[in-house]
Amino acid sequence: MLARLTLTAFAVTLLNAGDSLPRPTGAVAPACRPLAFEGSRFTICTARSGDHRIRLADLDAGGRPLRQFSTLKVYLGTDARRVAFAMNAGMYDLGGRPIGLHVEAGVEQAALSRRDGSGNFHLKPNGVFYGDAGGWHVAATDAFAAHRPRRIDFATQSGPMLVIEGRLHPAFAPDGTSKHIRNGVGIDEEGNAIFAISEERVSFGRFARLFRDELGCRDALYLDGSISRLWDPAAGREDRGAPLGPMVVVLDAGG
Repeated sequence: MLARLTLTAFAVTLLNAGDSLPRPTGAVAPACRPLAFEGSRFTICTARSGDHRIRLADLDAGGRPLRQFSTLKVYLGTDARRVAFAMNAGMYDLGGRPIGLHVEAGVEQAALSRRDGSGNFHLKPNGVFYGDAGGWHVAATDAFAAHRPRRIDFATQSGPMLVIEGRLHPAFAPDGTSKHIRNGVGIDEEGNAIFAISEERVSFGRFARLFRDELGCRDALYLDGSISRLWDPAAGREDRGAPLGPMVVVLDAGG
């Protein structure tokens, strides 16, 4: 009995120690985790400025929309080994092209949109997720336009905003009847970019409260719904479905 207890204790100690073991050379550390909030299941993926680099991807080398994670992997080439995670980014037209601002590797490929219209993109205020020399940011479109940086590394426009300077979007009911799989991005107090995707259908109100009340984001932007997808290599997850538009890719900075 003593020998069995000693062996069991050793096994538990070894299992617990596994969390502190160094990861293999070249391996990308997991960046996503499950989270339950208000009775709904979500996956939360965190991009940290010291550990990750963010880029956008829309067109392949021949100028054709990528549309799927499988073609994104081919497009990334050797950088595919450095992917911490990827998600669909801003909203797009039937051809897969962005309908709002899209800046990729410092080059503006689609202009900022301030027009009115129907659909989630035009549920004002909409907003922009972008990166510049000062870090990563989410801002309502009008605020972004008024203080647009001269140099932007990447930018994707989508809508509606979920959280605006700590306040929920004024059009959201606490838990409305429109429920979909949704994904979005917010910036926390440390400047990290926090991405979330729901694992079940949720309302705008609940999704916005997730960012504000649980994830500590004063500003957060809706990326899309229904087609929302995640590629999380560390978890062996690669969601498949309808063709995507622009994608946001988070790369391990140490690779």
